[in-house]
Parts: sequence; structure tokens; C-alpha cells
Amino acid sequence: MLTYKTAGESHGKGIAAFIDGFPAGVSLDVDLINKELRRRQGGYGRGGRQAIETDSAEILTGVLHGISLGSPILLWVKNKDYKLESMPELTRPRPGHGDLSGSVKYRCGIRPILERSSARETAGRVAAGALARTLLRELGIEVVGYVSRVGNVELTPTSDILEQSPRAIRNIRNSSSIYSLRQDVDPMAEQAINDASNAGDTLGGVVETRVFGVPFGLGTHAQWSSKLDGKIAQAVAAIQAVKGVEIGDGFALASLPGSLAHDEILWDESQRISSRFGFVRPTNHAGGLEAGMTNAQPIIVRAAMKPIPTLRQPLRSVDLISKEIVEASFERSDVCAVSAASVVLENVVAFEIATAVVEKFGGDSLDEIKERVELFEKNAIKRLGA
Repeated sequence: MLTYKTAGESHGKGIAAFIDGFPAGVSLDVDLINKELRRRQGGYGRGGRQAIETDSAEILTGVLHGISLGSPILLWVKNKDYKLESMPELTRPRPGHGDLSGSVKYRCGIRPILERSSARETAGRVAAGALARTLLRELGIEVVGYVSRVGNVELTPTSDILEQSPRAIRNIRNSSSIYSLRQDVDPMAEQAINDASNAGDTLGGVVETRVFGVPFGLGTHAQWSSKLDGKIAQAVAAIQAVKGVEIGDGFALASLPGSLAHDEILWDESQRISSRFGFVRPTNHAGGLEAGMTNAQPIIVRAAMKPIPTLRQPLRSVDLISKEIVEASFERSDVCAVSAASVVLENVVAFEIATAVVEKFGGDSLDEIKERVELFEKNAIKRLGA
């Protein structure tokens, strides 16, 4: 079973990701991991911390000559801004953060809570997800994330863009300051971020990830806890500041009649000897997942990110010692981290897909996985009479 955990504090020595169950025989692309870490630090609206850190990952265990060993992998991202022991304690909890709840729960001050709950922790999740993508890439599975809304600025990509190859979509995204697929609208998003900054405010938005080349049958209908859409939703909802998750057309489906909400199943003879086994869909409202299982269509995951709650014009709070009404504490922060959230989304989804691959096809080695994928497709084609 492929799993991971992270460790570390925002101003501690660094962020670690511990990955267990990663198959042997995979070429570990450190450049890909570091590229994703650098993207997490970018995007219009980021704060001063990103000028201090230049994130890169070191693979400390589980690798020999650049190849995974099948043993646990430890990724380490060092913090340049290490000063945890000298950071002051805070007494004014920030609305929207875990300051108050964590302080009450753990019977401690605010500092220990904010240091671990900080979005700095997502450096570990991005590193783990990028590692997982080195496995997915061997199987022809590609993951692409982007921003589809900043504040009230709509950046939903057009259908002609989404019909392009994953590489082409990624190139369009990489040329955007917002990490969107709508460079024609990017200036409006930049202006919205500027306006929020001038007002001492922050902005949220919507981010989206698409997974291409996914085979039939990842996940299962048999138990609620094993459904892949449920696992993806849990991983995405656990990203800092994410308050909404949808698969496919999600909430929009609630207002449609069934005749318009589901994806008809058609037959295409040219797709008969392929991972689709001849079955095609004219639409993808389900986002590639039905009854907790992949249906060979692209997986579509969307997440709504609330505005960052650390404001230069603070909201009201209560001092934990004096109990007086005060302005909430302010820690250095971003105006808009939606671009970064798209990178985190992309990589946490990638890890869940890799986990589902290992569960379906076995995880001792890459060669074994490839053999079982080939056998699965061969037997499916035979059973369907192709």
C-alpha cells in the first residue's frame, strides 16, 4: 500500500515527506520534484517568504543510482528561514486559522499551532506528489493543474484548449502569471489581486486538475472507504484553505435533469484494441469516476480555496490573556495563493492516483506493475470479444 506523511514546521529546520510502499525500479526524477516545488512558490500575489526560500528536495533514503529500491523514501526540503526558537508567542488568534481551536485542544499557545498548520507544510505534499508522478509517467498517465478563478474573475478554459494534449495544456499554463489557461484574462486577475493588496485584503479562487491516460477500474464500488472519488476528495479537502471539492461537473449537476447529467456510453470500433476497449463517451460530466471507479475518461477535480485569513487590515479577535477585543495577529503572508494551490492540488491528486494504481496492479516493482496492466487489458479485450 502506497502512503505518505509529512513533518516539519513553517519556521523549523525543514519539511519532510515520508513515502512508504513506493515500487522498486522507478527512475526518480529530482528535477521534476524541484520544478514542482519552485512552481508552488510562484504565481502572482505571493508574499515575501517566497523571496527567502528556494525550495529543492533531497532524497535521503530509498534510492540507489537514481532508482527506487522499494524501501521507504524520505524527502527533505530545507528551510532557509529557520528561526522557530526565536519566534514570539502570539495571544491574538486569527479568524479563519486554527489558532484558537488548536490552542484550546492542545493546551498550548498559538505559535505551535500556526507553525504546523501553515501552508508551508504543502511543500512536503508537493514533493511526494511529484515523486508519485515519476511512477505515473511510466504508465502514460499525465496530471495537469491550473487556476480557473481568482476572486470574481472567471478563468475557465475554453473547450479547444482542453482538447489539446497534456503537454500543450501544460505549456499554456506555464506561460501564465496566474497559472491559468486564459492569458487573455490574466490581466484582470492580476488587477483584482493588486486591488486586494492595496486594500490590505486577500483573495481566494478555484483551482482544477485533470488526469489523462487513466485506465478502467482504479478504485472500487465494494466499500465506501475504498472509493477513489472519496479518497481524492479527502486529500483535496485537507489542503490548507480549501473549503469545497467537486468531481466532474459537481455542484452544477444538482440543477440538471438526469437526461442531461449523465454521460452516454457509445461504441467506437477504432478504440476497440485500446485502454478504452471500444467504449467512448460524448461528455464527461462524471469527471472520469463512476461508483468510486475510473471509467477511462479524464479525471476532473476542482477545489474552492477561501481567501487567506492573515490580513494586513486584521479582523477583530479576543486576546487570550486579557480577553479584550483586539485586532488579530498578523504574520507575513500572501495576498493570493491560488496559483500555489493549483500546484498542491495537482500533486495531491497525482499521489492518490498512484496509490490506486499500486492497489490495483501490485506495488513491488515497476516491471511487475507494467506486466499486470498489460495482462489486465489483454484479458479485458478477450472477455469483451475484441
